[in-house]
Amino acid sequence: MTKLSVNINKIATIRNARGGNIPDVIQVAIDCEKFGAHGITVHPRPDERHIRYDDVRNLRNKLGVEFNIEGNPTLQFMQLLLEVKPEQATLVPDVESAITSDAGWDTITNQVFLTDIVKELKQAGIRVSIFIDTDQRLIEAAAKTGTDRIELYTGPYAHNYSKNREDAVKPFVEAAKTAQSLGLGINAGHDLSLENLEFLIKQIPFIDEVSIGHALISDALYFGLEKTIQLYKNKL
Repeated sequence: MTKLSVNINKIATIRNARGGNIPDVIQVAIDCEKFGAHGITVHPRPDERHIRYDDVRNLRNKLGVEFNIEGNPTLQFMQLLLEVKPEQATLVPDVESAITSDAGWDTITNQVFLTDIVKELKQAGIRVSIFIDTDQRLIEAAAKTGTDRIELYTGPYAHNYSKNREDAVKPFVEAAKTAQSLGLGINAGHDLSLENLEFLIKQIPFIDEVSIGHALISDALYFGLEKTIQLYKNKL
């Protein structure tokens, strides 16, 4: 079964809108685990507009499931990873002003940089995943960095799903096959939802993990968090 990692950034966004500690980000993460999530994902950004660096530190010893930390490997981010040592680090090429992640790495141009980052993280015992588009050349270049996995940026799939889901998923199937042939594990994330998740997994059943935040937290406003996590797991 593909694992479900719940991204709790949006919980922190709600908390930060009013100050204080409501909702309690740490407690929500613990509850997600209790309700069946296989992992927790956070994506701290330099301006700490949602998840704060201290949230990441506080979460480390509260979780019994896999902890996945996403972000651009700046010096500050790398220091955090090496301090916290999550089970997985997902490298994302976000510029500081990005509202959300909207593109994967150019692993050809950044191959030397990424190779050094991957090596440092793996030496610390952290599994590494590189956020990437479906371009075959970029996946081949990612494999040369020594990364354990890639995370397919599924924004284009989600955007085109309602137009023609077979066409929308086709490049992702080919990309996943390429990654698998190169010995890479495969994660997926961005704009996955109750509407489009099941079809993706049926076409690529060997995806290791999906990380879902925005849609899942939005659905929880209607269904409640526990039921929503079960609904997503049923799609997997």
